[in-house]
Amino acid sequence: MSPASDPAQIEAVRLRMVELGFHVDLARSGDRPILCGSGIDELQSYDHLRQLRGWSSVDDVVFSQPSTKFLGKSPQTIDLGGGVVVGGSAIVIFAGPCTVESETQLFETAEAVSRSGASVLRGGAYKPSTSPYSFRGMGLPGLELLAQAGKRFGLKVITEVMDPRKVDLVAKYADILQIGARNMQNYDLLHEVGKISKPVLLKRGLSARYEEWLMAAEHIALAGNERIILCERGVRSFETGTRNMLDLAAVPVMKALAQLPVIVDPSQGTGKRELVTPMSLAAIAAGADGLIVEVHANPDQAVKDGAQSLSPDQFESLVPQVQAVARAVGRSVLVPTKV
Repeated sequence: MSPASDPAQIEAVRLRMVELGFHVDLARSGDRPILCGSGIDELQSYDHLRQLRGWSSVDDVVFSQPSTKFLGKSPQTIDLGGGVVVGGSAIVIFAGPCTVESETQLFETAEAVSRSGASVLRGGAYKPSTSPYSFRGMGLPGLELLAQAGKRFGLKVITEVMDPRKVDLVAKYADILQIGARNMQNYDLLHEVGKISKPVLLKRGLSARYEEWLMAAEHIALAGNERIILCERGVRSFETGTRNMLDLAAVPVMKALAQLPVIVDPSQGTGKRELVTPMSLAAIAAGADGLIVEVHANPDQAVKDGAQSLSPDQFESLVPQVQAVARAVGRSVLVPTKV
């Protein structure tokens, strides 16, 4: 309460808390009255309690319990099968093109990243674009190519789902469903992926605070799916020298808050090919459980995001450096089975 609040104002707030089901005690910290509510789950009255912040006599509403019911209870690891576990002692590398453009492009890239050390093939069959005139992906043929390439080269497959109506379709072809930054707060989509059993990679929104990102993950868990991987991919900033500002502090913060695996996307996070390697190494040093890197067979000819995509040779040189940093922090890099 405000130090200037009078007994009638304090009583009015106390009665409102009692209406919400709380047992209320009055305490003081110096000249500041504090109303302490207990006896029920705060989450049940979360929205009602927040409204008290608008009362003139109330300085703030502070929640003693975490704002999540499912996440943050114990450390989670995500087993993708075939010995690929995200969140364990071994770092997992996801790699592939931003967008599936053709069979030749995808298979050349998949073969290269598999040979160099990736365990998961990334690629967009459906692509969100700021411009409605940009390439929006191959759709179903792209999903089919991803599944074929993953099987051919022994890679798990991750691809983005944008439409709640297409969740079951994408899940038919992918091992992991990705929720992109623009859809982090698409709650209908979050609830749909929460109904399936396959892992979900949840990218941080363009301007999302940690709590908002955590709440988006809780939406998925509340619907029944706790197999969630968080992905830091940079946030918008005043700085224009990079595409986004890669927030590596998010790695230890979110691992502590959510107890979920956290991976980093240095390609989206910087938008510049020459920055992908140093930021990948920094991410591993910060505690990331994996990397998701854009790699293209011929990045200078890419339909989308070629400027932030590594060539196969550049990716091949990146992996040993990642392994060296992983060893320095007491971890290893998952070595996939050669196909």
